Amino acid sequence: MLDFTYYTPTKVYFGKDTHKDVGAIIHNYGFRTIMLQYGQNSIKASGLYDEVMASLARYRINVVEMGGVEPNPKLSFVREAVKLAKEKKVELILAVGGGSVIDSCKCTAAGAANTCDVWEFSSRKQSPKKSLPIGCILTLAAAGSEMSASAVLTNTEENMKRGFNSEFNRPLFAICNPVLTYSVSKYQTACGVVDIMMHTMERYFTDCAPTDLTDRLSEGLLKSVINAGTTLMTHPDDYDARATMMWASSLSHNGLTGCGRINKLAVHQLEHALSGEYDYIAHGAGLAVLFPAWAEYSYQYNLSRFAGFARNVWEVTDTDDATAALEGIRRMRSFFASIGMPTKLREFGIPRDCTERLALLTTFHKTREIESFVTLNYTRIKEIFDLSW
Repeated sequence: MLDFTYYTPTKVYFGKDTHKDVGAIIHNYGFRTIMLQYGQNSIKASGLYDEVMASLARYRINVVEMGGVEPNPKLSFVREAVKLAKEKKVELILAVGGGSVIDSCKCTAAGAANTCDVWEFSSRKQSPKKSLPIGCILTLAAAGSEMSASAVLTNTEENMKRGFNSEFNRPLFAICNPVLTYSVSKYQTACGVVDIMMHTMERYFTDCAPTDLTDRLSEGLLKSVINAGTTLMTHPDDYDARATMMWASSLSHNGLTGCGRINKLAVHQLEHALSGEYDYIAHGAGLAVLFPAWAEYSYQYNLSRFAGFARNVWEVTDTDDATAALEGIRRMRSFFASIGMPTKLREFGIPRDCTERLALLTTFHKTREIESFVTLNYTRIKEIFDLSW
């Protein structure tokens, strides 16, 4: 096991009706002026907006609103939010939504507290020196952004989707009420299942010293999510399954499943290129296509790891490692298909010749390579995209 630092400062309020306490929570921290960010109109249609606003009003908290966060949050929106947050002297950014809204708030918080343009962080030219505090009311179990140190932003002018990590990105508090996810569509629920699994599997499939305890935690989380996701396809209001998904979302991306291991998230880099170029593609759906293709390409470079994954997560019984590894990958892809996820890039309606462009975007036009079981250069990344098509 490698040395590690584990830091998870986010205070979690988990359970039914916890969102109604948001005013008291913010009041107890002493904040008086906040920015509220949310997506389109779903929180208003569901009544959640009114409940949140009533709770904030009860404690006389001033609210600066910025609705309209899009999936794959956009740099242009964040720049406007940063400007407004500075003008109104906002003290905390509150996200009501899923990963896109929370990431938008993280980027806004960093941009509002520093003097450089917020894209400087995503393009890795600078690191934030400080940030405004962030709170969130989670409405979608998927990205794990409610406890993670990462934030992803899309620059539509350059068709680039980039993430940056900083401990300043970790929210001060997260309100997690599984009931708020009852209305999430079957497709978005399935995308969430994949996203949660990927945050765990990307840390599981790294080349490093044995980490038995972290491995068992990861495998248990994966099996729980597989079971919960299967249940939710036919029983979307199953509270225990929704609760499992919501808590797994947090644990999969707050660092726990990477303790003592190398953390690279290589396939995420490929998917960022994909949904950066075609921003109608949901992150989880993109990963459902790309991860099995990456696994088929990479399993031979760490056969025992893939065979162990097949046996411990997918209950494969083959004694031959190569046979077991491939059967595990097959069962993984079959599971994704069973919950309505795509298995090939062509299902997104994108052209066959897209793979060259996607490989260029992933490698920043052949200026970087991605560490994995085998170093992924432009040629290998294009081969993985070709396998995915």
